[in-house]
Amino acid sequence: MAMKRITFFFLLFIFIHTSYAQNIKIDSAKYPKLVTYTTAQDHDNMKKQLGIVALRPGPSGNESAPNHANYDESVANPCPQLPDALTLKNGKKVTSADMWWKQRRPELVEDIERELYGKLPAKIPNVTWKEEIVDREFVGRIPVIAKQLVGHVDNNEYPLINVDIRMVLVVPTNVKGPVPVLMMFGGRPSVPSPAQPSPDDLAKINKSFKDMMIKNDPDMKAVFEKYPAYAPITRIAGPNIFAPVPPIDGNSPSTEQLLAAGWGYVSIDPSSIQADNGAGLTRGIIGLVNKGQPRKPEDWGSLRAWAWGASRALDYLETQSMVDSKKVGIEGVSRYGKAALVTLAFDQRFAVGLIGSSGKGGAALYRRVYGEAVESLTGSGEYHWMAGNYIKYGASQASFGAKTGCDLTVDSHELIALAAPRLTFISYGIPEKGDAKWLDQKGSYMSTIAAGSVFKLLGAKDLGVSNDYTKEVMPPMLTSMMDGELAWRQHDGGHTDAPNFQHFIPWASKMLKYNKAPLQ
Repeated sequence: MAMKRITFFFLLFIFIHTSYAQNIKIDSAKYPKLVTYTTAQDHDNMKKQLGIVALRPGPSGNESAPNHANYDESVANPCPQLPDALTLKNGKKVTSADMWWKQRRPELVEDIERELYGKLPAKIPNVTWKEEIVDREFVGRIPVIAKQLVGHVDNNEYPLINVDIRMVLVVPTNVKGPVPVLMMFGGRPSVPSPAQPSPDDLAKINKSFKDMMIKNDPDMKAVFEKYPAYAPITRIAGPNIFAPVPPIDGNSPSTEQLLAAGWGYVSIDPSSIQADNGAGLTRGIIGLVNKGQPRKPEDWGSLRAWAWGASRALDYLETQSMVDSKKVGIEGVSRYGKAALVTLAFDQRFAVGLIGSSGKGGAALYRRVYGEAVESLTGSGEYHWMAGNYIKYGASQASFGAKTGCDLTVDSHELIALAAPRLTFISYGIPEKGDAKWLDQKGSYMSTIAAGSVFKLLGAKDLGVSNDYTKEVMPPMLTSMMDGELAWRQHDGGHTDAPNFQHFIPWASKMLKYNKAPLQ
């Protein structure tokens, strides 16, 4: 009942705020016309730009369907030889860290941007962060400072599109700072446990609320007089301070595990940066930079846009004294696992990544034909994640002929390699619990194995086995390969990374040399 009352009050506040808000007129004639496409229209537009007549359809995730995805390992590797991450385009072997940083890594960045995720525009508007709420709260028994933030992207050059990045920062206040922070891609963020008004303040709120209601509807006066002791708004029941403290363990929410370990966390909303569909490509940050026009083939897709948004959030964290900005990580699951890996690969300020169940477009090898296929990502349902150029690899008929994943000059092991030598934890669950075979856990293990050679070249430890991805066998679930900067663990749960947090947090703390210290 209390929640219903608060919701009602909130909705009334929004109604009143909206009623008084001023409508700002924008002369749209001064700017390029905002293009509005359906996903199908945008997809067709990119195919036309690329000279594509027909695409191969992606497989079905339903194993009973006639066009079901392949799960036969005997035909899963049509081009088993991966591009060598440590061979320059001119054929020379990379034998030193200096050669990697100055020659090979720039080559890979250029190719991965052009063919997979797209290039960042030369000019992207600045982001200005505003703290909308700063609240001292308790998450369980842990005192925290919670900040609800909006990052407004400057749209003076094209005011027809507005982009406001939504995120929440939560930092424990019972430990000595600055603290490491894990940034997590997810849904609409909110502060975890809003502080409640005191009884005296609540009485003032109720009086003001009643007066406002009566002013809006005079008949309400008689109703309130009939029930003089009725308070429309009541406090949410707080925790029982005499109740036993529930233990924080591997079954606790990941955010509580982080706070208990002395970490802070950020929850950032990818949809506030860029929509997760093709119709939104003329909106969001991509549309804003393009002034409402469709993408060109080398332009960035949603994964790169979400990664850009995470980087802007890190810009804000670098201004916060309570955050150790040298120990900020990035996390995501599924499509957001893909985005987390892209973020870690391209922004070297991120110290650690937890990459959950990322599949194709993330850790899984593109050239493997197992579960989710290249054709899945080139179809209208997922193409917006990638650069327009990527659609070429699903073409069956085009001005350039036909292409497949085997025609790619780069693959996902090289994306993982771009994260080296920083901490990179590849996480999966098991198909029996819902982390579907579609994700190709084995293909992701192969790419992690292959990426290890770069980690070792840069003085870091990989999974501790050879880098022969054709022979190394994926270990049984619950095997922790976490002795180095590159880590792998397949938990016994479903499409989530939650069961791995109890392993990830101590691993990351150890590798980052972070020791939680109580506040004196």
